[in-house]
Amino acid sequence: MTAKTSAEAAQALASLRAQYRQLLERLENNEHEFVRLARSVYRVQEDERRRLARDLHDGIGQNLTALKHQLGLLVASSPTLDPLDRERVERAIALCATTLDETREMSRLLRPQVLDDLGLEPALRWLARTLGESGDLPIEVQIEALPELPTELQSVLFRIAQEALGNVVRHASASQALLCLLPRLGWVRLVVWDDGVGFDVSEADARSSSGVCSGLSGMRERTRLFGGRVAVESRAGDTRVVAQFPLA
Repeated sequence: MTAKTSAEAAQALASLRAQYRQLLERLENNEHEFVRLARSVYRVQEDERRRLARDLHDGIGQNLTALKHQLGLLVASSPTLDPLDRERVERAIALCATTLDETREMSRLLRPQVLDDLGLEPALRWLARTLGESGDLPIEVQIEALPELPTELQSVLFRIAQEALGNVVRHASASQALLCLLPRLGWVRLVVWDDGVGFDVSEADARSSSGVCSGLSGMRERTRLFGGRVAVESRAGDTRVVAQFPLA
């Protein structure tokens, strides 16, 4: 090989390396931009949930409360009301009460006010208590002292816990469950465990990826979006979801 040929080969190799570096930089920039946009979408979703929850609680909820109160006054101020009409009004009051409870529950599940007012730990304890009572399932909560977490990360941790515990209550047929939140070696770790019937993780992932259900894929997307990782292990009597996020 002549010196000229060798120089041309070295020049071509250097050019390829430069193109390769440029391609990597473009890929990294595109990935950063995608993450930025995805986080923006997530923020918008949470803001919309917050607005809808507030509208349900302060708008429809208060209107139902006022309607129930007015119907109660109607019954109290009409001692000569026809028994059939009285029964109809009392049924309407009962319907108002049921709808009011459902509206408040929907508001809390959309965006629990305790998460915004008091923070992640009280919100997780409320979630475990509420889901446990609805499913007649004891859910133990263990939360260690944590540094102050960004608001978005608190929302993500709450949503993952909400999805995981909801799956336990709906599908696991468990007799007990556990929710843990703790710091470990520069990471914050969320663990949801139950002793239920278990499930096939690969099959659940496939169903989630095909759009049949979105539980596991939603947890994975949220975790990846904020630089974390999630692991799901399941067999009869021992199912756990572990999501970890860097504290830095």
